[in-house]
Formats: sequence, C-alpha cells, structure tokens
Amino acid sequence: MITVLMIICMQWLMRDERRRWAALAVVCLGQLMMILDATIVNVALPAIQADLSFSQAGLTWVLDAYLIAFGSFLLLAGRLGDLVGRKRVFLTGLVLFTAASAACGLATDQTSLIVARFLQGFGGAVASAVILAIIVTDFREPRERATAMSVYTFIVSSGGSIGLLAGGSLTEALGWHWIFFINLPIGALAFLLGRVLIEESPALGLRRDVDWMGAVLVTAATGLVVYAIVKAAEYGWGSAHTLGFGGAGLILLGAFAVLETRLRQPLFPPRILRVRGLMITSVVRGLLITGMFSTFVLGSLYLERVRGYGALQTGLAFLPMTLVMGAMSLGPAARVMARFGAPRMLMAGLGIIVVALLGLSRLGADSAYAPDVMVPFVLLGLGAGLSFLPLMTLAMADVPATDAGLASGIVNASLQISAAIGVATLGTIAADRASDLVAGGSALPGALTAGYTLAWEIGAASVSAGVIVAVALLGGGGRRLRPRPAEALEAA
Repeated sequence: MITVLMIICMQWLMRDERRRWAALAVVCLGQLMMILDATIVNVALPAIQADLSFSQAGLTWVLDAYLIAFGSFLLLAGRLGDLVGRKRVFLTGLVLFTAASAACGLATDQTSLIVARFLQGFGGAVASAVILAIIVTDFREPRERATAMSVYTFIVSSGGSIGLLAGGSLTEALGWHWIFFINLPIGALAFLLGRVLIEESPALGLRRDVDWMGAVLVTAATGLVVYAIVKAAEYGWGSAHTLGFGGAGLILLGAFAVLETRLRQPLFPPRILRVRGLMITSVVRGLLITGMFSTFVLGSLYLERVRGYGALQTGLAFLPMTLVMGAMSLGPAARVMARFGAPRMLMAGLGIIVVALLGLSRLGADSAYAPDVMVPFVLLGLGAGLSFLPLMTLAMADVPATDAGLASGIVNASLQISAAIGVATLGTIAADRASDLVAGGSALPGALTAGYTLAWEIGAASVSAGVIVAVALLGGGGRRLRPRPAEALEAA
C-alpha cells in the first residue's frame, strides 16, 4: 500500500510544472544542508575540543579544512556542470558530502575529523556550484525565476543563523557527533528525490582537448588564496606566511588567465568576463558579504563572551533575523523587485544593512538584547531580504545557458571568498583592538565590546562602498531586469 501511494505521489510530482518546483525544493534542501555546515560546527567547537583533546591552534583546522576545500573547487565544479551535466555533478556532490558527514560523526581522533571535514567541503563545493545554474535554466519566465531565486537567496542568507540554532540544540541535547549525523537522512532524501525530479541539462561534453592544466591551475590558485585568507588571523596579514601563500595563489591565477586566452577550448572562456551584470554584482557581493557575514561570528561572540549567553540562547537571538528574511522570501521580495526594479531594490537593501551595522557598532557591554541587539538583527534580515535576490538575479540575467554552471560557480566563489575575508579581517581587527585595551587596563567585557563595535563600523564602511559601486555601475533608475527569453538561451 505504501509503495502504491509513493508511486502515485511521484507521478503527480512529475508533471512539468510541479516537477520544477519540487526540484527547486530538492536543490534548496541540499544547499541548506551545506550552508548549515559552515556555521553549525562553530557552536560545537568547545565540545569537540574537549572530546578529542584539540589544541587551540589545531581546533581551527576543523573549520579551516572545510572552508579551504569548499572555496578551492567551486569554479572547477561549476564548469564541470556545463561539461558533463549539472544534475550529475549535483548528485555526485551530495553523495560525497553525505558520506563525509558520516565520517565526521564517526571520527575518534583529530586527524580523521580534519580529513573528513576537508572531504565534506569538497563535496559541498561540487554540489553547491551548480545549484544556481539548475534554477536559472529551469525557471526562465521572469516572475517565476524571481520567486525561485528568492527562495534560494533565503536559504543562502539565513543558513548561518539557522546553523547557530541547530548547532546549539543538537550539541546540548545529543552531543557534537549529531551535528554531522543529522546530514545523513537529509542527504539521502535529497539524492533520491533529485534523481527523479531534477532534469539533466544539455552538456557540452568532455572533449579530447579538455583544459586539464587550467583545471589544476584554477583549483590550486583559489585553494592557496583561500588558505592564506583563513589563516591570516593566526599568522598576521603582513606575515611571510600570508603574503607567500596569497602571492603564490595570485601568480597561479595570472598563469591561468594567460593560459585561457590561448586555448581553443578553455575551461574558463574569457567571454564570461564580458557579462557585465555578473562582474559588477561579484564586486558588490564581495563588499556586502565582507561587511555583513562577520555579524554571525562577531555577534555570537558578543552574546556568548560579553552577555554570557549559552549556545541555544545565541541561536535563538539570531531568530528574528532569520524570520524576517524568511518572510521576505515568501513573496514580498519578488513583488518589490518587479515593482521597483533590481538596482533600486538592491541599493535600498544595502542601505538598510549599513544602518543595521552602525546600530550594532553602538552596543555597549551592558546593552540589553531588546531593543539594542534585536532591532539591528531585524534590520539585517530586512536588508538581506532586499539585497540578495537582486544580486543573484542581476548576476545570472545575461549569462548564456552554456556557461550557467561556470557563472554559478563564480557567484558562489565570490560569496565564499569574501565571507572568509570578512571573518578573518574583521575578526583580527576586533581581537587586536580588545588586546590593546586590556593591555591598557580596560575590563575584558568592555574591551571585547570595543573590538566588536570597531569591526562593525568597518563592516558598515565596506557595505557603503558596495552602495557606491552599485549606484555608479548599475544606475539608480527603475529599469527592470529582462532575462533572456528561452529561445535566446537555446541559441546561445
């Protein structure tokens, strides 16, 4: 009987209109699982350190191994989606991520956990890199695409705060192993539904002259740059370690760029750099994420170290931000963009985020949660709900269908790398400021707060720079975004 009901449900879902929306739910489920993992581990770090006897320096590798692998393979995985099929790449990434999650949960020593976290980041990059491409090729009508993209942007932007809440709940109730085991049923369900509901995209194919050298260069280059960034807080931004690895990554990136201009079938076609919306929004996104995403890290540190919140309380404190972003994604964001246009909506959202970060920069060591913390969090949720949809939509609007996977990888890479820069840079600034004040005789809570508020002021300046770039290059007019019609995409 159960089997018959399942068959009936699948037949109902397979009608094209329902299939597309069900497929959107599947890829968003996979994206949420991987976004959560970037923050859910933060809350469990003390428990992991105590159980596996990590040193403080060694503990950072539980986070860094994931971030380095994730950032390194996004561009390559996105292009592989164009070459071999995005559904195939997405499902492969899900399998890798889910298997690595099981290995993380079963880890009994430091080395096995770090290796499993690296594999988890690799699987996450492979799956995440093609999700945006799957969405934009499945939803070509402007209104439907806007709705689908608003759901995706909610998942991306709210995953951090959801991860804090989930991490605190699971760690306190069941233990740190379960922050990884929880991925197993989710990953298995997403894989099974994805096999049935996601349609495979036309693939360019792996030709005999495939650009393997370019693949090695771009992966090594992004890996070295991300490694230099995430370890900069430990070694210092001006250290030989940071400058050496970062410089080596940039040299390899330059060699990759030269190689791509000389090949007949490059991995990274130079034509993608002429997609104006993709390039401009990558800059704006970088400035936005650099300034905003540190809120999850610095905000949780403020609540825990200064205000004395527990893991679960910290997760709940971010809930208003998540709820506002969710409310915007249920329809208002798409309607606002249709009414006022993507550029205007983006600038309004960025402006609200600047106000929110400036509000956080006024916090004191004894500030109350409501309204001092809650109001800026609500504004951050509103600003993110207004900013992320037009950013994603403008980025993908004029991308040829054959390059959608690569463009999706670029979007994800710009988000990931700028988040790493923001957390490393602003975290270092906050720590240095607090250390100087403590050395001068200030009390620890006040010194920590002064460090966090300084970082938020700089974050507000970064997002303000994003506003300037958006006004200068996207314009403040009410022009509507006009994605290519289906026939133009097919011709491309």
